[in-house]
Amino acid sequence: MNATEPRCRWWPRSVRARAALAAVSAAAVVLVGIGWWVHRDVYRQSTQVAREQALVQLWALVDQLNEGVVPVRGSAVPYEVVATGRRGAVAYGGGMADFDPGTRHVLPAPTGKGAPGVVRLPVNRDYNPGIRGSMAGGTYRVMSADISAGELSSDKVAALGVAADARLRVYVVVLPHAAEEITRTTDRLLLRAGLVGLVLIAAVAYFTVRIALRPVEAIRALTASVTASDPRERVTVPATGHEITALATTINTTLQRLDDAAAQQRRFVADAAHELRSPLTTLLASLEVALAYPERTDWPAAVTTAARQTRRLHALAEDLLLLARLDTRTSVAGPETVDLTALASRLTEQYPLTERPLTLTCDSTAPAHAHGNPDEYERLLRNLIDNAARHAAHRIQITIRNQDAWVVLTVHDDGPGVPTEDAERIFERFVRLDDARSRDHGGTGLGLAIARDLAHRHGGTLTLAPRTLGACFQLRLPRAPAPAGK
Repeated sequence: MNATEPRCRWWPRSVRARAALAAVSAAAVVLVGIGWWVHRDVYRQSTQVAREQALVQLWALVDQLNEGVVPVRGSAVPYEVVATGRRGAVAYGGGMADFDPGTRHVLPAPTGKGAPGVVRLPVNRDYNPGIRGSMAGGTYRVMSADISAGELSSDKVAALGVAADARLRVYVVVLPHAAEEITRTTDRLLLRAGLVGLVLIAAVAYFTVRIALRPVEAIRALTASVTASDPRERVTVPATGHEITALATTINTTLQRLDDAAAQQRRFVADAAHELRSPLTTLLASLEVALAYPERTDWPAAVTTAARQTRRLHALAEDLLLLARLDTRTSVAGPETVDLTALASRLTEQYPLTERPLTLTCDSTAPAHAHGNPDEYERLLRNLIDNAARHAAHRIQITIRNQDAWVVLTVHDDGPGVPTEDAERIFERFVRLDDARSRDHGGTGLGLAIARDLAHRHGGTLTLAPRTLGACFQLRLPRAPAPAGK
Protein backbone atom coordinates (compact mmCIF):
# COMPACT_ATOMS: atom_id res chain seq x y z
CA MET A 1 0.00 0.00 0.00
CA ASN A 2 1.22 3.48 -0.77
CA ALA A 3 2.55 5.30 2.28
CA THR A 4 0.45 8.35 1.41
CA GLU A 5 -2.81 6.39 1.39
CA PRO A 6 -4.91 6.38 4.57
CA ARG A 7 -4.65 3.21 6.56
CA CYS A 8 -8.34 3.16 7.50
CA ARG A 9 -10.40 3.72 4.40
CA TRP A 10 -13.62 3.72 6.37
CA TRP A 11 -12.48 6.50 8.69
CA PRO A 12 -13.94 9.82 7.46
CA ARG A 13 -11.55 12.63 6.58
CA SER A 14 -14.02 15.45 7.18
CA VAL A 15 -14.03 17.02 10.63
CA ARG A 16 -17.81 17.28 10.43
CA ALA A 17 -18.16 13.58 9.70
CA ARG A 18 -15.66 12.68 12.42
CA ALA A 19 -17.50 14.82 14.95
CA ALA A 20 -20.81 13.23 13.96
CA LEU A 21 -19.27 9.75 14.21
CA ALA A 22 -17.78 10.52 17.61
CA ALA A 23 -21.11 11.93 18.87
CA VAL A 24 -22.99 8.90 17.57
CA SER A 25 -20.47 6.50 19.12
CA ALA A 26 -20.69 8.22 22.50
CA ALA A 27 -24.47 8.38 22.30
CA ALA A 28 -24.63 4.70 21.29
CA VAL A 29 -22.61 3.71 24.34
CA VAL A 30 -24.87 5.79 26.59
CA LEU A 31 -28.07 4.49 24.97
CA VAL A 32 -26.90 0.89 25.20
CA GLY A 33 -26.22 1.36 28.88
CA ILE A 34 -29.59 3.01 29.44
CA GLY A 35 -31.35 0.34 27.36
CA TRP A 36 -29.75 -2.46 29.36
CA TRP A 37 -30.79 -0.78 32.60
CA VAL A 38 -34.36 -0.26 31.32
CA HIS A 39 -34.47 -3.86 30.09
CA ARG A 40 -33.45 -5.20 33.49
CA ASP A 41 -35.75 -2.86 35.37
CA VAL A 42 -38.79 -3.58 33.15
CA TYR A 43 -38.21 -7.32 33.50
CA ARG A 44 -37.83 -7.01 37.25
CA GLN A 45 -40.96 -4.88 37.61
CA SER A 46 -43.00 -7.16 35.32
CA THR A 47 -41.86 -10.23 37.25
CA GLN A 48 -42.80 -8.51 40.48
CA VAL A 49 -46.29 -7.81 39.13
CA ALA A 50 -46.63 -11.48 38.10
CA ARG A 51 -45.62 -12.57 41.59
CA GLU A 52 -48.13 -10.25 43.19
CA GLN A 53 -50.89 -11.63 40.93
CA ALA A 54 -49.85 -15.18 41.84
CA LEU A 55 -49.89 -14.28 45.53
CA VAL A 56 -53.44 -12.92 45.24
CA GLN A 57 -54.49 -16.12 43.47
CA LEU A 58 -52.78 -18.21 46.18
CA TRP A 59 -54.73 -16.55 49.00
CA ALA A 60 -57.93 -16.84 47.07
CA LEU A 61 -57.41 -20.58 46.65
CA VAL A 62 -56.57 -20.95 50.34
CA ASP A 63 -59.80 -19.17 51.27
CA GLN A 64 -61.80 -21.48 49.01
CA LEU A 65 -60.24 -24.59 50.53
CA ASN A 66 -60.90 -23.32 54.04
CA GLU A 67 -64.57 -23.07 53.02
CA GLY A 68 -64.52 -26.65 51.74
CA VAL A 69 -64.93 -25.54 48.14
CA VAL A 70 -62.94 -27.25 45.40
CA PRO A 71 -61.54 -24.49 43.18
CA VAL A 72 -62.69 -24.34 39.58
CA ARG A 73 -60.29 -24.94 36.75
CA GLY A 74 -60.71 -21.54 35.22
CA SER A 75 -57.94 -19.32 36.54
CA ALA A 76 -55.68 -16.51 35.36
CA VAL A 77 -52.57 -18.35 36.54
CA PRO A 78 -51.82 -22.09 36.76
CA TYR A 79 -52.41 -23.68 40.14
CA GLU A 80 -52.50 -27.11 41.70
CA VAL A 81 -53.79 -28.41 45.05
CA VAL A 82 -52.22 -31.66 46.30
CA ALA A 83 -52.62 -33.57 49.53
CA THR A 84 -51.00 -36.39 51.44
CA GLY A 85 -52.54 -39.77 50.84
CA ARG A 86 -53.77 -38.90 47.34
CA ARG A 87 -52.18 -39.99 44.11
CA GLY A 88 -53.91 -37.36 42.10
CA ALA A 89 -54.35 -33.64 42.55
CA VAL A 90 -57.23 -32.33 44.61
CA ALA A 91 -57.73 -29.55 42.09
CA TYR A 92 -55.85 -27.83 39.31
CA GLY A 93 -56.50 -25.22 36.69
CA GLY A 94 -55.20 -22.30 34.66
CA GLY A 95 -53.59 -24.60 32.09
CA MET A 96 -51.77 -26.72 34.65
CA ALA A 97 -52.57 -29.90 32.71
CA ASP A 98 -50.60 -28.61 29.76
CA PHE A 99 -47.34 -28.82 31.70
CA ASP A 100 -47.33 -32.60 31.93
CA PRO A 101 -50.41 -34.20 30.33
CA GLY A 102 -51.36 -37.65 31.64
CA THR A 103 -49.76 -37.18 35.04
CA ARG A 104 -51.98 -37.35 38.17
CA HIS A 105 -50.20 -34.30 39.60
CA VAL A 106 -47.21 -32.27 38.54
CA LEU A 107 -45.88 -30.78 41.74
CA PRO A 108 -44.86 -32.89 44.75
CA ALA A 109 -47.30 -33.58 47.55
CA PRO A 110 -46.38 -32.67 51.13
CA THR A 111 -44.90 -35.35 53.35
CA GLY A 112 -46.27 -36.30 56.76
CA LYS A 113 -49.60 -35.61 58.35
CA GLY A 114 -50.94 -32.26 59.29
CA ALA A 115 -51.22 -31.47 63.00
CA PRO A 116 -54.81 -30.80 64.05
CA GLY A 117 -55.65 -27.17 64.39
CA VAL A 118 -52.45 -25.98 62.65
CA VAL A 119 -52.41 -24.11 59.38
CA ARG A 120 -49.03 -24.31 57.60
CA LEU A 121 -48.78 -20.64 56.67
CA PRO A 122 -46.02 -18.27 57.73
CA VAL A 123 -46.94 -15.43 59.98
CA ASN A 124 -48.19 -12.15 58.49
CA ARG A 125 -49.68 -14.19 55.63
CA ASP A 126 -46.33 -14.30 53.85
CA TYR A 127 -45.39 -16.96 51.34
CA ASN A 128 -42.41 -19.13 50.59
CA PRO A 129 -40.89 -18.15 47.24
CA GLY A 130 -38.01 -20.61 47.37
CA ILE A 131 -39.78 -23.74 46.07
CA ARG A 132 -39.01 -24.62 42.45
CA GLY A 133 -40.48 -27.41 40.39
CA SER A 134 -39.32 -28.90 37.10
CA MET A 135 -42.30 -28.85 34.75
CA ALA A 136 -42.40 -29.66 31.03
CA GLY A 137 -38.67 -29.21 30.65
CA GLY A 138 -38.64 -25.74 32.21
CA THR A 139 -38.05 -24.31 35.63
CA TYR A 140 -40.75 -22.02 37.04
CA ARG A 141 -41.11 -20.04 40.18
CA VAL A 142 -43.94 -21.38 42.35
CA MET A 143 -45.60 -20.15 45.49
CA SER A 144 -47.09 -22.53 48.02
CA ALA A 145 -49.11 -22.59 51.22
CA ASP A 146 -49.99 -25.58 53.47
CA ILE A 147 -53.39 -26.27 55.08
CA SER A 148 -54.10 -28.88 57.73
CA ALA A 149 -57.31 -30.79 57.06
CA GLY A 150 -57.68 -31.42 60.78
CA GLU A 151 -58.95 -27.90 61.41
CA LEU A 152 -61.69 -28.21 58.79
CA SER A 153 -65.11 -29.63 59.49
CA SER A 154 -65.89 -33.18 58.42
CA ASP A 155 -68.26 -32.11 55.67
CA LYS A 156 -65.57 -29.75 54.21
CA VAL A 157 -63.04 -32.55 54.37
CA ALA A 158 -65.46 -34.88 52.60
CA ALA A 159 -66.19 -32.25 49.98
CA LEU A 160 -62.45 -31.94 49.26
CA GLY A 161 -62.02 -35.71 49.09
CA VAL A 162 -59.06 -35.96 51.46
CA ALA A 163 -58.42 -37.81 54.71
CA ALA A 164 -59.18 -36.09 58.01
CA ASP A 165 -55.48 -35.98 58.98
CA ALA A 166 -54.17 -35.03 55.56
CA ARG A 167 -52.08 -31.98 54.75
CA LEU A 168 -53.02 -29.95 51.70
CA ARG A 169 -50.59 -27.84 49.76
CA VAL A 170 -51.63 -25.14 47.33
CA TYR A 171 -49.22 -24.34 44.47
CA VAL A 172 -49.49 -21.29 42.27
CA VAL A 173 -47.08 -21.00 39.31
CA VAL A 174 -45.54 -17.60 38.52
CA LEU A 175 -45.51 -17.46 34.73
CA PRO A 176 -42.65 -15.44 33.19
CA HIS A 177 -44.33 -15.18 29.79
CA ALA A 178 -46.01 -11.85 30.48
CA ALA A 179 -42.82 -10.33 31.86
CA GLU A 180 -40.81 -11.60 28.90
CA GLU A 181 -43.36 -10.31 26.41
CA ILE A 182 -43.45 -6.90 28.06
CA THR A 183 -39.65 -6.83 28.10
CA ARG A 184 -39.43 -7.79 24.41
CA THR A 185 -41.95 -5.11 23.49
CA THR A 186 -40.00 -2.55 25.50
CA ASP A 187 -36.74 -3.66 23.85
CA ARG A 188 -38.24 -3.19 20.39
CA LEU A 189 -39.47 0.28 21.28
CA LEU A 190 -36.09 1.18 22.78
CA LEU A 191 -34.27 -0.10 19.70
CA ARG A 192 -36.43 1.95 17.34
CA ALA A 193 -36.17 5.04 19.52
CA GLY A 194 -32.41 4.54 19.86
CA LEU A 195 -31.86 4.25 16.10
CA VAL A 196 -33.96 7.35 15.45
CA GLY A 197 -32.13 9.16 18.24
CA LEU A 198 -28.69 8.21 16.82
CA VAL A 199 -29.68 9.49 13.39
CA LEU A 200 -30.89 12.76 14.89
CA ILE A 201 -27.75 13.10 17.03
CA ALA A 202 -25.53 12.47 13.98
CA ALA A 203 -27.42 15.05 11.93
CA VAL A 204 -27.37 17.65 14.71
CA ALA A 205 -23.66 17.09 15.37
CA TYR A 206 -22.81 17.24 11.67
CA PHE A 207 -24.65 20.48 10.96
CA THR A 208 -23.61 22.06 14.27
CA VAL A 209 -19.93 21.43 13.53
CA ARG A 210 -20.49 22.60 9.97
CA ILE A 211 -21.89 25.91 11.20
CA ALA A 212 -19.15 26.23 13.82
CA LEU A 213 -16.44 25.65 11.19
CA ARG A 214 -17.65 28.33 8.81
CA PRO A 215 -15.35 30.96 10.39
CA VAL A 216 -12.48 28.46 10.13
CA GLU A 217 -13.18 28.01 6.43
CA ALA A 218 -13.21 31.79 5.99
CA ILE A 219 -9.89 32.00 7.83
CA ARG A 220 -8.47 29.24 5.62
CA ALA A 221 -9.57 31.01 2.45
CA LEU A 222 -8.07 34.32 3.55
CA THR A 223 -4.85 32.65 4.69
CA ALA A 224 -4.55 30.89 1.33
CA SER A 225 -4.77 34.27 -0.40
CA VAL A 226 -1.67 35.54 1.40
CA THR A 227 1.25 35.62 -1.04
CA ALA A 228 4.87 36.64 -0.85
CA SER A 229 4.15 39.67 -3.05
CA ASP A 230 1.28 40.82 -0.82
CA PRO A 231 1.84 39.52 2.75
CA ARG A 232 -0.26 42.25 4.37
CA GLU A 233 -3.56 40.34 4.11
CA ARG A 234 -5.11 39.58 7.51
CA VAL A 235 -8.02 37.40 8.57
CA THR A 236 -11.16 38.85 10.12
CA VAL A 237 -11.33 38.33 13.89
CA PRO A 238 -14.84 37.31 15.02
CA ALA A 239 -16.30 39.30 17.90
CA THR A 240 -17.70 36.24 19.66
CA GLY A 241 -14.74 35.70 21.96
CA HIS A 242 -14.61 31.89 21.52
CA GLU A 243 -11.79 29.65 20.28
CA ILE A 244 -12.18 30.83 16.68
CA THR A 245 -11.35 34.35 17.85
CA ALA A 246 -8.16 33.07 19.49
CA LEU A 247 -7.29 31.17 16.30
CA ALA A 248 -7.81 34.24 14.11
CA THR A 249 -5.75 36.38 16.48
CA THR A 250 -2.95 33.84 16.51
CA ILE A 251 -2.95 33.58 12.71
CA ASN A 252 -2.82 37.37 12.36
CA THR A 253 0.06 37.50 14.84
CA THR A 254 1.88 34.77 12.92
CA LEU A 255 1.29 36.53 9.61
CA GLN A 256 2.59 39.75 11.13
CA ARG A 257 5.72 37.98 12.36
CA LEU A 258 6.24 36.45 8.93
CA ASP A 259 5.73 39.85 7.33
CA ASP A 260 8.22 41.42 9.70
CA ALA A 261 10.71 38.60 9.12
CA ALA A 262 10.34 38.93 5.34
CA ALA A 263 10.80 42.70 5.56
CA GLN A 264 13.83 42.23 7.81
CA GLN A 265 15.26 39.70 5.37
CA ARG A 266 14.75 42.06 2.47
CA ARG A 267 16.46 44.86 4.40
CA PHE A 268 19.26 42.50 5.38
CA VAL A 269 19.84 41.44 1.77
CA ALA A 270 19.75 45.03 0.58
CA ASP A 271 22.15 46.15 3.31
CA ALA A 272 24.46 43.21 2.65
CA ALA A 273 24.47 43.99 -1.07
CA HIS A 274 25.20 47.64 -0.29
CA GLU A 275 28.03 46.74 2.07
CA LEU A 276 29.53 44.33 -0.45
CA ARG A 277 29.20 46.80 -3.31
CA SER A 278 31.33 49.48 -1.63
CA PRO A 279 34.58 47.48 -1.26
CA LEU A 280 33.98 45.72 -4.57
CA THR A 281 33.57 49.08 -6.33
CA THR A 282 36.75 50.44 -4.72
CA LEU A 283 38.67 47.26 -5.55
CA LEU A 284 37.42 47.16 -9.15
CA ALA A 285 38.14 50.87 -9.72
CA SER A 286 41.70 50.64 -8.40
CA LEU A 287 42.42 47.53 -10.49
CA GLU A 288 40.94 49.03 -13.66
CA VAL A 289 42.98 52.22 -13.23
CA ALA A 290 46.10 50.17 -12.65
CA LEU A 291 45.45 48.09 -15.75
CA ALA A 292 44.66 51.15 -17.85
CA TYR A 293 47.83 53.02 -16.86
CA PRO A 294 50.30 50.37 -15.80
CA GLU A 295 53.37 52.55 -16.37
CA ARG A 296 52.05 55.31 -14.10
CA THR A 297 50.52 53.09 -11.42
CA ASP A 298 51.96 52.93 -7.93
CA TRP A 299 51.69 49.16 -7.74
CA PRO A 300 52.58 48.81 -4.05
CA ALA A 301 49.82 51.31 -3.18
CA ALA A 302 47.35 49.59 -5.54
CA VAL A 303 48.09 46.20 -4.05
CA THR A 304 47.74 47.65 -0.53
CA THR A 305 44.35 49.09 -1.43
CA ALA A 306 43.24 45.81 -2.99
CA ALA A 307 44.39 43.86 0.05
CA ARG A 308 42.57 46.23 2.42
CA GLN A 309 39.31 45.94 0.49
CA THR A 310 39.71 42.17 0.23
CA ARG A 311 40.12 41.98 4.00
CA ARG A 312 36.94 43.99 4.36
CA LEU A 313 35.11 41.58 2.06
CA HIS A 314 36.50 38.62 3.96
CA ALA A 315 35.47 40.03 7.33
CA LEU A 316 32.01 40.91 6.01
CA ALA A 317 31.54 37.43 4.54
CA GLU A 318 32.62 35.83 7.84
CA ASP A 319 30.17 37.98 9.77
CA LEU A 320 27.31 37.13 7.39
CA LEU A 321 28.06 33.42 7.66
CA LEU A 322 28.16 33.64 11.45
CA LEU A 323 24.81 35.45 11.54
CA ALA A 324 23.30 32.83 9.26
CA ARG A 325 24.51 30.05 11.59
CA LEU A 326 23.19 31.88 14.65
CA ASP A 327 19.78 32.29 13.01
CA THR A 328 19.45 28.57 12.36
CA ARG A 329 20.95 27.09 15.54
CA THR A 330 19.01 26.55 18.77
CA SER A 331 19.77 28.63 21.84
CA VAL A 332 21.51 26.15 24.11
CA ALA A 333 24.64 26.57 26.16
CA GLY A 334 27.53 24.25 25.47
CA PRO A 335 28.77 21.63 27.89
CA GLU A 336 32.05 23.46 28.52
CA THR A 337 32.64 25.83 31.43
CA VAL A 338 34.50 29.04 30.55
CA ASP A 339 36.23 31.38 33.00
CA LEU A 340 35.25 34.80 31.65
CA THR A 341 37.75 36.51 33.96
CA ALA A 342 40.67 34.57 32.45
CA LEU A 343 39.31 35.12 28.92
CA ALA A 344 38.99 38.89 29.45
CA SER A 345 42.46 39.10 30.97
CA ARG A 346 43.99 37.26 28.02
CA LEU A 347 42.23 39.47 25.47
CA THR A 348 43.33 42.55 27.39
CA GLU A 349 46.97 41.47 27.14
CA GLN A 350 46.80 40.39 23.50
CA TYR A 351 44.55 43.09 22.01
CA PRO A 352 46.50 45.28 19.52
CA LEU A 353 46.18 49.02 20.23
CA THR A 354 48.26 50.41 17.38
CA GLU A 355 46.00 53.01 15.79
CA ARG A 356 46.09 55.52 18.64
CA PRO A 357 47.15 55.52 22.29
CA LEU A 358 44.48 53.72 24.34
CA THR A 359 44.52 52.08 27.75
CA LEU A 360 42.71 48.73 28.04
CA THR A 361 42.28 47.42 31.59
CA CYS A 362 40.45 44.49 33.17
CA ASP A 363 38.98 44.76 36.65
CA SER A 364 37.90 41.51 38.29
CA THR A 365 37.89 40.19 41.86
CA ALA A 366 37.32 36.46 41.31
CA PRO A 367 36.87 33.81 38.59
CA ALA A 368 33.54 34.02 36.81
CA HIS A 369 32.38 30.80 35.17
CA ALA A 370 29.66 30.33 32.55
CA HIS A 371 28.59 27.42 30.38
CA GLY A 372 29.15 27.77 26.67
CA ASN A 373 31.54 27.71 23.74
CA PRO A 374 34.93 29.39 24.43
CA ASP A 375 35.33 30.54 20.81
CA GLU A 376 31.88 32.15 20.79
CA TYR A 377 32.56 33.89 24.11
CA GLU A 378 35.86 35.18 22.72
CA ARG A 379 34.11 36.44 19.58
CA LEU A 380 31.45 38.17 21.71
CA LEU A 381 33.97 39.90 23.95
CA ARG A 382 36.26 40.82 21.05
CA ASN A 383 33.35 42.46 19.20
CA LEU A 384 32.59 44.57 22.29
CA ILE A 385 36.25 45.58 22.59
CA ASP A 386 36.46 46.39 18.86
CA ASN A 387 33.40 48.60 19.13
CA ALA A 388 34.81 50.36 22.20
CA ALA A 389 38.20 50.81 20.54
CA ARG A 390 36.62 52.62 17.56
CA HIS A 391 34.94 55.18 19.83
CA ALA A 392 37.12 55.49 22.94
CA ALA A 393 39.14 58.65 23.46
CA HIS A 394 41.78 57.37 25.87
CA ARG A 395 40.55 54.45 27.97
CA ILE A 396 38.60 51.16 27.80
CA GLN A 397 37.76 49.29 31.00
CA ILE A 398 36.42 45.76 31.33
CA THR A 399 34.74 44.84 34.64
CA ILE A 400 33.61 41.37 35.68
CA ARG A 401 31.54 40.63 38.79
CA ASN A 402 29.59 37.66 40.20
CA GLN A 403 26.10 38.79 41.22
CA ASP A 404 23.96 36.03 42.71
CA ALA A 405 23.17 33.59 39.90
CA TRP A 406 24.61 35.84 37.17
CA VAL A 407 27.98 36.85 35.78
CA VAL A 408 27.92 40.55 34.88
CA LEU A 409 30.59 41.78 32.42
CA THR A 410 30.78 45.43 31.34
CA VAL A 411 32.87 47.11 28.62
CA HIS A 412 33.08 50.86 29.22
CA ASP A 413 34.79 53.44 26.98
CA ASP A 414 35.23 57.20 27.39
CA GLY A 415 34.04 58.06 23.90
CA PRO A 416 31.13 60.31 22.82
CA GLY A 417 28.52 57.77 23.97
CA VAL A 418 25.25 56.74 22.33
CA PRO A 419 22.07 58.84 22.22
CA THR A 420 19.26 57.45 24.36
CA GLU A 421 16.93 57.04 21.38
CA ASP A 422 19.53 54.80 19.68
CA ALA A 423 20.15 52.52 22.68
CA GLU A 424 18.39 49.59 20.97
CA ARG A 425 18.93 50.58 17.36
CA ILE A 426 22.70 50.05 17.58
CA PHE A 427 22.11 46.30 18.02
CA GLU A 428 20.37 46.04 14.64
CA ARG A 429 22.29 44.66 11.70
CA PHE A 430 24.19 47.06 9.44
CA VAL A 431 23.41 49.99 11.74
CA ARG A 432 26.23 52.51 12.25
CA LEU A 433 25.89 55.79 14.06
CA ASP A 434 29.17 57.02 12.59
CA ASP A 435 28.24 56.98 8.88
CA ALA A 436 30.10 60.23 8.33
CA ARG A 437 33.36 58.54 9.17
CA SER A 438 35.32 56.22 6.94
CA ARG A 439 33.85 52.77 6.54
CA ASP A 440 37.29 51.36 7.17
CA HIS A 441 37.17 52.71 10.69
CA GLY A 442 33.42 52.52 11.21
CA GLY A 443 33.14 48.75 10.93
CA THR A 444 30.54 46.72 9.06
CA GLY A 445 27.65 47.36 11.46
CA LEU A 446 27.40 43.68 12.39
CA GLY A 447 29.62 43.44 15.48
CA LEU A 448 27.05 44.41 18.12
CA ALA A 449 24.31 42.41 16.38
CA ILE A 450 26.52 39.31 16.48
CA ALA A 451 27.43 39.99 20.11
CA ARG A 452 23.79 40.20 21.18
CA ASP A 453 22.87 37.05 19.24
CA LEU A 454 25.73 35.19 20.94
CA ALA A 455 24.58 36.45 24.35
CA HIS A 456 21.02 35.28 23.70
CA ARG A 457 22.30 31.94 22.44
CA HIS A 458 23.98 31.36 25.81
CA GLY A 459 20.89 32.37 27.80
CA GLY A 460 22.11 35.89 28.60
CA THR A 461 21.42 39.49 27.67
CA LEU A 462 23.44 42.34 26.21
CA THR A 463 22.25 45.90 26.82
CA LEU A 464 23.57 49.44 26.79
CA ALA A 465 23.74 50.71 30.36
CA PRO A 466 22.97 54.42 30.86
CA ARG A 467 26.13 56.46 31.48
CA THR A 468 26.91 60.19 31.54
CA LEU A 469 30.30 59.65 29.88
CA GLY A 470 31.00 57.23 27.07
CA ALA A 471 29.19 53.98 26.34
CA CYS A 472 28.90 51.05 28.73
CA PHE A 473 27.77 47.68 27.37
CA GLN A 474 26.54 45.23 30.04
CA LEU A 475 26.60 41.48 29.42
CA ARG A 476 24.69 39.22 31.83
CA LEU A 477 25.17 35.43 31.64
CA PRO A 478 23.91 32.58 33.84
CA ARG A 479 26.56 31.72 36.38
CA ALA A 480 27.98 28.18 36.35
CA PRO A 481 29.68 26.33 39.20
CA ALA A 482 33.44 26.14 39.10
CA PRO A 483 34.82 22.94 37.53
CA ALA A 484 35.94 20.23 39.93
CA GLY A 485 39.51 20.70 41.15
CA LYS A 486 39.56 24.47 40.65
